[in-house]
Amino acid sequence: MRPHYRKTSRREWRTPGMVALMSQQDIVFFDRYQRQIRVEKVYGEKYLRWTYGTFFGRLALATVVKRTWFSRFYGWRMDRRSSRRKIQGFVDKYNVDQSEFTRKIDDFESFNAFFSRTLQPQSRPIDPDPAAVVFPADGRHLCVPDLSSCDGLFVKGEMFDLKSLVGNAQLAKDFAGGSLVLSRLSPVDYHRFHFPATGRAGPHHVINGPLFSVNPIALRKNIQILATNKRAMTVLNTEQMGRVLLLEVGATNVGSICQTYAEDTLVTRGDEKGFFRFGGSSTITIFEAGRVRFDSDLVSHSAEGVELYARMGDRMGMVTPPR
Repeated sequence: MRPHYRKTSRREWRTPGMVALMSQQDIVFFDRYQRQIRVEKVYGEKYLRWTYGTFFGRLALATVVKRTWFSRFYGWRMDRRSSRRKIQGFVDKYNVDQSEFTRKIDDFESFNAFFSRTLQPQSRPIDPDPAAVVFPADGRHLCVPDLSSCDGLFVKGEMFDLKSLVGNAQLAKDFAGGSLVLSRLSPVDYHRFHFPATGRAGPHHVINGPLFSVNPIALRKNIQILATNKRAMTVLNTEQMGRVLLLEVGATNVGSICQTYAEDTLVTRGDEKGFFRFGGSSTITIFEAGRVRFDSDLVSHSAEGVELYARMGDRMGMVTPPR
């Protein structure tokens, strides 16, 4: 796949079929709704580029930043009442739509309460087609239609190890020819995650690990971050698609991954599964082979190494009828 950094000093928006000219440092994605390439506003971009792109930054990363205590400390700060003063400036800078909130800005007791906010139900409608599989979270998405032939995600030729990701050799073997969707949430996104399909949700299992950033700035340096960061995994048993693996991946400054669903119960497509506290994070959805046909815009942009922006509840693909 071609990297999503464009080497040019000029910039312009594009519509489908046009060539996007972006600055060398831009992180870009395709917006499904505006149908154009957009430049991502990266929270803490200077800090990220220093941490992952300089000698002293990498030293700080190895000794401090990736440690769980560092993210817990930052999460504690975001839980303090004094952190409320950051909310309005954050909303204004990143153009967060306040009309979707279930609470007013002044009603949030901390920045973390704002960050893990709930939304008005009508702001995230679930695709009505019963055969549709929906995105589990707001974010920028990449798909891998066939894991057995994937040659990379953010960098061509570099892919994480499935066995390391799921922490189970048998599951890795069972899903080796399956398909995958990586949903990357930036700090400006709605940070609750949901079920992409209807089924019985088993217990979640925590796989411990460090907490590196999941921003492309970091992933282009080391895609194995996704398979080594602290993560939670749940098996969803469905009638239409068999088993689906649901993973939530922690990252730097993610205070915690909070599960809100009842384990070993039937869940409906679009039901809330949990939420992340402060920080960028990701979910990974893995399907058995031949179970899902991804939408064409997701497939085509993923093939170019360009993430597709779409919201929770929108269709990522369709269930493939059994042969």
